[in-house]
Amino acid sequence: MSPSILGIHHITAISGDPQKNINFYAGILGLRLVKKTINFDAPDVYHFYFGDALGHPGTVFTTFPFPGARRGLKGIGEVTHTAFSIGKDSIDFWEERLKRFGVIISDRLTRFGHPLLRFEDQDGMGIELVANAEDERMGWTFEGIPLPHAIKGFYGATMALRSKDLTENLLLEHLNYHFFDQEGYRFRYGLDGKPGQWIDILQEPKGQRGIQSAGSVHHLAFRTPNEMTQLEMQQSLIKLGFGVTEVRDRNYFKSIYFREPGGILVEIATDVPGFAIDEDEAHLGTSLRLPAWVEGKRKQIESSLPPVTFQPENYV
Repeated sequence: MSPSILGIHHITAISGDPQKNINFYAGILGLRLVKKTINFDAPDVYHFYFGDALGHPGTVFTTFPFPGARRGLKGIGEVTHTAFSIGKDSIDFWEERLKRFGVIISDRLTRFGHPLLRFEDQDGMGIELVANAEDERMGWTFEGIPLPHAIKGFYGATMALRSKDLTENLLLEHLNYHFFDQEGYRFRYGLDGKPGQWIDILQEPKGQRGIQSAGSVHHLAFRTPNEMTQLEMQQSLIKLGFGVTEVRDRNYFKSIYFREPGGILVEIATDVPGFAIDEDEAHLGTSLRLPAWVEGKRKQIESSLPPVTFQPENYV
């Protein structure tokens, strides 16, 4: 099979208060706010992108912050936990840092031979930090987080499903994935065994269906190199009977969407053009960027959005 899928591109979640959202991901976790824009499908809502220095594919966690949104319920048919990759000796650093900022760690455990911390953000979003020696990415940091301990990007994601079979078939037969390992009812899939690719299916036949709201993953996006490979994937999925959308221009990548057999919304996004097309690298995420089709409504949009700031000195 042609390597049309390269791993995870980004993961997008629904959140609540936008300022608390920035404080958590850019402040406590130390990710770079690489883009501050709007939800292209709901222009009165922010869309934040957090990642490494340039927002490389495989590092970007994005959020739609809806002020006042009620908390969702984790369950079947959702990505219940997003896992980030940290250095092999970074667990103790992150345990101390999270506790210092009042983040409750729910579990410290070992999975598939790697230690990890599990906790939630202010909206109940499930997060894991997985320590490993396989990740050569540099990550992004500021003064409060030494570079050896910086988050490097995604490690993987956990899908909670009643049955793994149809989703497993999609991964193995059509998305370039391979089965790697199993622990209990958790099944792990990857490409070449590197962080940034792992998909875990947690099979829970009697699990409760999730309710999507603040603290829920909205969609999981896989990487594809360019528009040509994206169109090839689109046609292949249509032939398989999936209801795939038209190509949508998200400015920083092109996207198509469909629901995998377990009900999770999946996106296939291009690696190009990236986040530096409308801001220089030194100033990524410092101003509100709007797509051309709403630029004429900038004053109206800016007045409808709550002001947000980021003060890194508060997270040193």
